[in-house]
Amino acid sequence: MFIVTLTYQSSIKHVEKHLEAHKAFLKHYYDNSVFIASGAQKPRIGGVIIASSSSRETLNHIMQEDPFHKHGVSFYTITEFSPMMCCQAFEPLKIMDENIQNQ
Repeated sequence: MFIVTLTYQSSIKHVEKHLEAHKAFLKHYYDNSVFIASGAQKPRIGGVIIASSSSRETLNHIMQEDPFHKHGVSFYTITEFSPMMCCQAFEPLKIMDENIQNQ
C-alpha cells in the first residue's frame, strides 16, 4: 500500500486547466483497482492518493502518466506502508496488501 502526496507547483488557476485530464487519469486507475481513495488537501495545496501496487517502481511509472506531473503542475512523494490495523470496513485492504506482497 502507498500514500501518494501531490504538492502543487503552480497556481490553482493553472492546476484547474489540467484538472479534467487528471480526473480521467485517476478514474483509469480506479477502474484498474490501483487507486483506493483520493482527494484534495485542505488547504488546497495539493492532493493525496491511497494506492495499492505491486511495487514502488510500478507506482512511479503510473504517477509519471498523471497530467499534473506531465505539465509540471505538481510533484509527488510516495510513502509505502503495510496496513496492520484498520476499521472493519477497510479490512479487505489488509487482505489485498497481503496478496500483492505474496506475488
